[in-house]
Amino acid sequence: MKLGYACINTALPSKFKTCRLKTVEIEGMEKVKTLAIHNLTEVIKVLRWNIEHRIFFFRLSSELIPFASHPIMTWEWDKDEDILDLTNEIKAMKDEHHLRLSVHPGQYTVLNSPKEQVVRNSIAELMYHEKMLRLIGGEDMILHVGGAYGNKSAAMARFAENYRKLPEEIKAVLRIENDDKTYTAMEVLELHEQTGAPICFDIHHHRCNHEAEADIEAILAGVFKSWPAGKTPKMHISSGRNAPADPAHHDYILEEDFSDFLRKLGGREADIMCEAKMKEQAVLRLQQLYPEWG
Repeated sequence: MKLGYACINTALPSKFKTCRLKTVEIEGMEKVKTLAIHNLTEVIKVLRWNIEHRIFFFRLSSELIPFASHPIMTWEWDKDEDILDLTNEIKAMKDEHHLRLSVHPGQYTVLNSPKEQVVRNSIAELMYHEKMLRLIGGEDMILHVGGAYGNKSAAMARFAENYRKLPEEIKAVLRIENDDKTYTAMEVLELHEQTGAPICFDIHHHRCNHEAEADIEAILAGVFKSWPAGKTPKMHISSGRNAPADPAHHDYILEEDFSDFLRKLGGREADIMCEAKMKEQAVLRLQQLYPEWG
């Protein structure tokens, strides 16, 4: 099992960079390339730090290549030798240290939108993330189902229909996640039955949003079954900031929440992404409590 965190390392001083669209219009693709090289160099620094601290699971930012899926993008970044030098270095680190690398497209990537343009934009964003995953040797792209749009059954059917139209290379890495407001784990399991997409189970989202009759053991059994043979399921954990079912995230993962999740897993193998505001510090604290995870 691996413990990981998302995007930002609070122990390192530098930050990932992006810019406004107006800046790209003025300065062109050279500006985008400069930012992309900076961002990928930062990823390498973070991964080196992670390896030194025995953290082998990491989610990359969605903004490594600014405006990658925007119509303004004319630069073939995934064929640029300077970019490939960096992504090849990341992939070599991944292979040597058996890292698990993932991405999580943002809130505007919505496959079940009733608006065709939103769906087209979402597919373009998925294509960008898949290219990045392929270049670095990553394996997971996590996606929420989307909105209910006043008719959840129709929205779920629309998600399944649009999922089936995706290129196979995207479907090979796409995993769907239950959320804290709209789509429960049971509903995501239903979508798995329709699409075959593996499920990234979020225990905190389940705590915030579930049916009264939800059976956590049956849900977990379905989640594990949704993953292809040989693939370790990816799961998320967080603690509520002010209460167990508070959607806002705590700075750390509370010990009682983590130990409860381990009991629910019952010894089954999973890699767990810690979604806490203190990022890598939350993972280090869990490593102190559970040395076998470090």
